[in-house]
Formats: sequence, C-alpha cells, structure tokens
Amino acid sequence: MSRKTFSEIHAEVSSRYPSGRTPGGVSVDDIVQLRLQNTYDTHLDIARDMAGVMRADMAAYDADAAQFTQSLGCWSGFHAQQMIKAVKRLRGTARGTYVYLSGWMVAGLRNRWGHLPDQSMHEKTAVADLIQEIYVSLRQADEVALNDLFKDLKAAKTEAERAKAIAAIDGFESHVVPIIADIDAGFGNEHATYLLAKELIKAGACALQIENQVSDAKQCGHQDGKVTVPREDFIEKLRACRLAFEELGVDDGVIVARTDSLGAGLTQKVPVSQRLGDLAAEYIKWLKVEPITEANPIREGELALFKDGQFVKPARLPNGLFPFQENTGRQRVIEDCIASLTQGGADLLWIETDTPNVDEIAGMVAEIRKAVPNAKLTYNNSPSFNWTLNLRKQVRAQWLAEGSIAEADYPDGNELMKPDFDDTDLGREADARLQRFQTDISARAGVFHNLITLPTFHLTAKSVDELSHGYFGEEKMLAYVKTVQRQEIRRGISAVKHQHEVGSDLGDSFKEMVAGERALKAGGHANTMNQFAAE
Repeated sequence: MSRKTFSEIHAEVSSRYPSGRTPGGVSVDDIVQLRLQNTYDTHLDIARDMAGVMRADMAAYDADAAQFTQSLGCWSGFHAQQMIKAVKRLRGTARGTYVYLSGWMVAGLRNRWGHLPDQSMHEKTAVADLIQEIYVSLRQADEVALNDLFKDLKAAKTEAERAKAIAAIDGFESHVVPIIADIDAGFGNEHATYLLAKELIKAGACALQIENQVSDAKQCGHQDGKVTVPREDFIEKLRACRLAFEELGVDDGVIVARTDSLGAGLTQKVPVSQRLGDLAAEYIKWLKVEPITEANPIREGELALFKDGQFVKPARLPNGLFPFQENTGRQRVIEDCIASLTQGGADLLWIETDTPNVDEIAGMVAEIRKAVPNAKLTYNNSPSFNWTLNLRKQVRAQWLAEGSIAEADYPDGNELMKPDFDDTDLGREADARLQRFQTDISARAGVFHNLITLPTFHLTAKSVDELSHGYFGEEKMLAYVKTVQRQEIRRGISAVKHQHEVGSDLGDSFKEMVAGERALKAGGHANTMNQFAAE
C-alpha cells in the first residue's frame, strides 16, 4: 500500500491546527503518529491491497521461477505475528511471505466443538474469525514497531537525528501480508460458498483456496474416502468465489482451485452429458463400468450408460457412491486443472499428492501447461508426508537404478528412518534434496507458492513437550531458561519483552498523549522488562 509520508500527514493536520494543538489540547504530532500507526482502516482494504501484492508476486514468478513465495500455516494471530517478525529479522523484509490459514487447524484447534478432524466439522464463521484475529495481531505489530520509531523521533536532539527518525518512519514496512484462506469445499451449495467467501474477504482474505470434494462428505486431502464433484459443480463454486471478490471490489482477488482427484476414487453423482467431449462426458468416461449381459442384466432401479456404442452399468457401492477406474487419478487431475483454469477462472492450482515427488508433480504440470502455458501451483509441503523416509527411499531407488549402490548397502522400508543413517551418504543426499525441494519444485513444476499446512500445530506440540520434560523432570527452572528465555534473548526475539510485545508501551504513549505529565505509566523504573533493555 502506498502510504502518505510523515511530512504529508503533518502538513495536512497542521493546516487544520496551525497552533500545533487541537482546541482540546491534543498535539498535532500525536495525531500524525496515530494516523501512521493505523496502517489500514478496514480489513477489506487489506484484502484489496494484498490481492495486488499477490498479483505482483505472480508476475515476478512468471518472469523468474526463482521468485517463488512461501507461507506457514498459523492457527492464531500470535503465531502469524511471530512468523512475520522472524522473516523481517532474517531478510529485512517480509515480501514473498504469506500466511496460510488451514481448515484442518481450524477444525483441530479453533473449534468450539472440540479437537475434530478435517471434515468441515467446524463452524463456518471460525475461519473468518481467525483471519480477523491474524490481521488484528499483524496490525498491532505495526503499532508497536511504529510507536518505538516515534519514541526515537521524540528523543531526537538535532535536525539530523530528527530527519533520520522520520526517514525510518517513512521507510517502515508493514507486518501485514497476504493470507491464503482455506474455504474447504465451500460448506454447502454454490450460494453458501458465495456467502461464506464474502465473510472471509471482508475479514481480509485476498486469496481463497477451495477443493473439488463433496461438501457434506469432505475429508482431509491425506485421508481415504474422498469423494469428488463433477467439474461443472466445482466451476460453479469457483464462479461463486469470483462473484464475492467482485461484489466487494477486490478486483485482483486470487482463487486457488484444489483437486483431490489423485487420491479420490469416488464420485457422488453422475453428471448429465449434453454432447460428446463436454465436461460431463469427460468426467463420466473415468467411471468404473460393467458390461450388461445375460449373466449381469440391468435390473429395476439400476443406472445404465451408453459408452463406446453399447450400454454399460456404472459400478455402485452400497452407500450409493460411484467408483472411478483404478489408476486414473493422474489423468483426472490434469483434466480438473485445465477445466478450473479455462472455464472456472481460477488463478492458481493446488494438486494434493500422496508423496513429495518433484518428478511426479512436474510431469502433471507439463501436461496441464500444454493447454494453459502459464499454469501455476500452490503446493502443500505437508506434515502428513514422512519426509525423511520418502526422500531417503527416492535416493536409494535412484542410486540402485544407476548401479552406484548394491541392494544390501541400505535397507528398504521403514528401517531407513533410523538415526544410524543420518550421517551416511544416503542420509546427507536426502537432506540436501530436502533443502532444495522447494527451489526444485518451483523451477521444474510451476510451483509459485510453497506452504506447510500444519507446522505450528506440530511445533507447539514439540516445544511444549520439550519444556515439560525438562521442567517437570530434573532440570526445573533451567529447562525454561535454557530452552526458552536464553534462546529468545540470543536470537533477538522481541517477545522476550512480553509486556512490550502486547502493547504496554503503546498504552503508555497514549496516556501521555491525553494526560501529559499526569500519565500513570507502566514502563517506569520498577518495570521488570527493563532487565532486558540492553538485549
């Protein structure tokens, strides 16, 4: 977003209050500070602005595949805030970094009904609520950081110091970044999808990710039992999302069309085909069918299809679902993606896979790009994959095929997970491939955005387990100091000053604005946060 500079706002406010104060005694400088700290007026403004950021990033990726973007899935505003702060400390900028909002984590961790699986078993509004929370946290990070910069301005003794402080204020980069929000399968029909999409966008989402599963039978993409919808049905939901963006004036809103067809072997309904080769016909052709014969006649209430010049029966399960032919997932994925881009107006694709394999994904994308040359993906670097085992198996298989190792050199199967192999040639090569996995998949497989869906779920579990083992075990307070506080201090994590992190200094600044010397401040000499002042 293009913000007005300190000088521009100061001039505007001063033209109204040439004395330097309002009739009520409020300082012009304080008004300028609060206006600059309020980096966005509404979260809909955020959605509009961040959509532009994503479009610019997509164009940069089209020009150079090394310019891919990344995100981590966050299940609270604080997680998102700390992630962006860490990236800014590392790179000096958060550009190219997004927040992924996972429906799985909303169902599992932000659910009034308990910790539940990823089956759309959470309140519709929970996703919008979390988007709202994340942006409140990111905007507060802006306020805290800008308040610190204004402290430097107030402390400036010379014109040079003042100019330097104003330059820092004008050069400040917001912590607000795009959110890609998971709307599952739309939580109902196309109208329900549209209504929910509007709520997510109004909360600040500039990108919506929607999947081609049946809404009332939705499963996690890494579980069995997935049921896809006909492509016409999915396209209607993509259009519903587009209409939501357009209605709210988010012209550059991004739609991520996810296909679960690689691991989905079922459909709930057989669409009506109007002509050879239409969307319905292309979907129906993959159904598992049986010939109608004297031994297997058509019976009352059964469905028949005319295929290849004869009538056949689609196979049907006791629950009424129709299975697809085995080993057709790859072809269905390619057709799904082309339809979503060319007829559904999707901007990005998401192909849910069962293993992390660059060659497999690159092969599918190559087929898609024959129809849509600039097709781009968002890819789930999922914690559902056993990354260590998968990559070690891939290295072992390749080296065996090349003849560089013998079958007995490394075991097959789960034994490869053992720490004994960490410092072997195979273990080191697998780790090297892990390190460059996102770079490879972006360069070779059209992946514009790399994300990890559930990292903060696993990180929280691991960190609390680590601290609990030490604190409730032998180390007691040493466990907290050694594994938490000492690391915060040495890594420069601002949350070590927890009072400051949640806005204590903001409160002091505001009290000074309205009360001057009468302000009762929390940041005096007795504040224990002063123990960290030198860090």
